[in-house]
Amino acid sequence: MSANALSLQSLIRTEAAADPAFVSDGTPISRAKFAEKIEQTAAWLAAQGIGRGDVVAVWLVNRIEWLALLFAAARCGAIIAAVNTRYRSAEVAHLLKLSGARLMVVEAAFRSADFAAILADIAKDEVPALQRLAVVGADAIPAHWPCVRFDAFDTPYPPAPTQDDVDLPVLLYTTSGTTKGPKLVAHSQRTLATHASSVARALKLDPQRHALLAMLPFCGTFGMTSLLGFVAAGATVHVLDAFEAAPALEVLSTRGITHVFGSDEMFRRILALTDAPRPFPHLEVCGFAAFQPGWRELATEAEARGLPLFGLYGSSEVQALFSIARASDSFADRIEGGGWPMSSEATVRVRDTETGELAAPGVSGEIEISAPSHFLGYFNNPDATRDAFTADGFFRTGDIGRLRGDGSFVYETRAGDAMRLGGFLVAPGEIEDELKSCIGVADAQVVAVDLKGQARCVAFVIPAKEPPMQETLIARLRERLAGYKVPARIYVVEAFPVTDSANGVKIQRARLREMAMERIAAEGLAQR
Repeated sequence: MSANALSLQSLIRTEAAADPAFVSDGTPISRAKFAEKIEQTAAWLAAQGIGRGDVVAVWLVNRIEWLALLFAAARCGAIIAAVNTRYRSAEVAHLLKLSGARLMVVEAAFRSADFAAILADIAKDEVPALQRLAVVGADAIPAHWPCVRFDAFDTPYPPAPTQDDVDLPVLLYTTSGTTKGPKLVAHSQRTLATHASSVARALKLDPQRHALLAMLPFCGTFGMTSLLGFVAAGATVHVLDAFEAAPALEVLSTRGITHVFGSDEMFRRILALTDAPRPFPHLEVCGFAAFQPGWRELATEAEARGLPLFGLYGSSEVQALFSIARASDSFADRIEGGGWPMSSEATVRVRDTETGELAAPGVSGEIEISAPSHFLGYFNNPDATRDAFTADGFFRTGDIGRLRGDGSFVYETRAGDAMRLGGFLVAPGEIEDELKSCIGVADAQVVAVDLKGQARCVAFVIPAKEPPMQETLIARLRERLAGYKVPARIYVVEAFPVTDSANGVKIQRARLREMAMERIAAEGLAQR
């Protein structure tokens, strides 16, 4: 395969492709027009002094400018650092400093988001590499840095030279983050384009029959990977600038959409807006990530209403849609995270976290992956990159799962969330599901704590109506679960602590562990 066949540009094929390539804000954009916009944007980047190895931070909602910048950067040998539109000043400053971005392309304004106010909280000396801002939709915004207008589409610039190296970094995603701030995950044109083609093949996408609703943000791998897969297939992509349930419902119901990807909460909000028994006549695959309690109940309701949910797996490091369930799987298996790798060249194995040996099918352990889709490394962080891989080149995912033995696998939980209780590795979801089956419990979360030198689990529950009695719940669980899985404490709360990510709202399990220890400590003080 030639280097050109591994470039992002190679994905914009025209033979047998559907037109338009995109429908954005109701405006159709043909493949030829999109290719023209890429050329214009590459020329604009060159005119800004951006070339090989330079980093451009992109802080935009879903719009054609975002995609044109990515494809144009690939042409110039530059690197795009994707900035989450939900970020605030500390997070934006961390990304700008870590990436060394020279230029930031930013929204003038979007709904209630005040990008200028957020930037005003960042001191120039915090991000010394940043030289200027390029504003989409205005000539300038109030800022510490000089501003230029992003005028690539309406101002002619001299053509830019083309770089051919498909193995250079071209896109930086942020990880979900730690107390030290998120790392930057670097991907090349080769990793992006190869995986996009694998997605198109694995999903058997037909450009004349299939269409995608892109409602996930492009700044995250979930939104970008699903979009690139449909670009590679030559299918039409309908773009929402940012997710809102009502516009998503309208597009899903009226535009012949066959595929959509999102979080469980997104699909829950869409379903809540319609009473129609089967409002989505064309939907074939709805790939979903389960971030919230109650996702199994959601999947059951969605199935009955013609919104077929498919479990999947991915990460910034191996890209989203690394794997997905198949239509031939049983419903119970289809809605589990994990599934079948998109690439025939991918290998998934599981390592027993206790013995360090590879685990047999059915035994839970850390998932390790070797695949063409995996990242180049953590940008400017060789130590973290080295630690992320095994000696034989498998990526250590930090996720717990098990092999099924038929070529598929099951994602169970993050390694930091898995609990070793009574000498056994236990996924919180097992106990949470039992709690949610109890009268009076709407939602539940379970975390592990050290209690008098012994690993025990603690549960937090949101009541349905009247708060359930802890003694009643514990008695019920003792009837249903092994003793080591029964929570030492069950606390009633009004809501779980959450955080926003590029792909949806996630529960802060680390904060739940802190809350559990705080409450247990308070009990000890009260008894003195």
